[in-house]
Amino acid sequence: MLPYGRQSVTDDDVAAVVAALRSDWLTTGPQVEAFEDDLAAWTGGAGCAAVANGTAALHVAYAAAGVGPGDEVVVPPMTFVATASSAALLGAKIVFADVEEETYTLDPAAVAAATTARTRVVSAVDYAGHPADYDALRAALAGSDALLLADAAHSIGASYRDRPVGSLADLTTFSFFPTKNLTTAEGGAVASTNPELLKRARRFRNIGLVRERAEQRWPDEGGWHQEVHEFGLNHRLPDVLCALGRSQLRRLDAFLARRARLVARYDAALAELPGVRIPGRRPWARPAWHLYPIRVLDGRRGEVYERMRAAGIGVQVNYIPVHWHPVFADLGYRRGSCPVAESFYAEQLSLPLFPDLTDSDQDRVIDALDAALRGVPARSAA
Repeated sequence: MLPYGRQSVTDDDVAAVVAALRSDWLTTGPQVEAFEDDLAAWTGGAGCAAVANGTAALHVAYAAAGVGPGDEVVVPPMTFVATASSAALLGAKIVFADVEEETYTLDPAAVAAATTARTRVVSAVDYAGHPADYDALRAALAGSDALLLADAAHSIGASYRDRPVGSLADLTTFSFFPTKNLTTAEGGAVASTNPELLKRARRFRNIGLVRERAEQRWPDEGGWHQEVHEFGLNHRLPDVLCALGRSQLRRLDAFLARRARLVARYDAALAELPGVRIPGRRPWARPAWHLYPIRVLDGRRGEVYERMRAAGIGVQVNYIPVHWHPVFADLGYRRGSCPVAESFYAEQLSLPLFPDLTDSDQDRVIDALDAALRGVPARSAA
């Protein structure tokens, strides 16, 4: 089965991990700070806090923003459930706002309609690696105290109007799961240009511990002393995985370039293929292309999915609209509330896309899609 996503691990990556394993530090050591510094080179200088995974990044970011009971968090439904669930676990009410037709990112007009005096955070998702329209989202929040969060799980290395993802919102979250644009096996990060938000994020991911004597309530206890002023959790990312991330970051430019070439090949091959629509993009965006999401028209998505899977092509659907999950349905959320996202979901199919995908394997995907649409068996991979 040709997967829809796959990590790219080299001997250099292995050597970096082995070196960390042989060092004095396995966790919370020098590789963590070095990885955060390396990440900041990709975020326009925004400070970074490495965390255990992408969901932890969202949890940490919402906690840093002060999200709690009585607050509202605006979220698009076209995302992985964690964008909403991590805020709900802090007691927030989730308010779903629809997405734009071309990019499937958060619609600024829908945000303006959804924002109230109780809105604490608006979470934009850079779906498939295409940045949301951050200037328009800022304008939609004019007069509101709400913070803007960029869920950039798909988009590290992307840019919006020549500004890097990571510098566009009050808080930005990344994911380094194996299928993402770089990997630490499991891992994530929170970025912010706001020093206070970044400090809160770093404390929350480390049990809430306060080690700075100037900020302690009882600073004269001794050199061992540390205090907890607000509850946090252990969301730390260990040195071993940060060492892998640092090695991966050295190839991020190459990863992004290869993804862009593969997307261009898909675009050229599928632009005139009847029954599908290729992903759109805005002229001001340089996407990172975590996914290549096509739309399969005429109600045939399920059929094409099954035919391609049977042909050994690991296509995927990204994502079930979040408000359709039973946990949200049980809270009273109903289908039909976000028609653009729901219409897209009914047709969406992600084709394989990862840096080590060869041109010949990509041609196999294209042939299998053409065969599935024509209702004939795909040619053998041999």
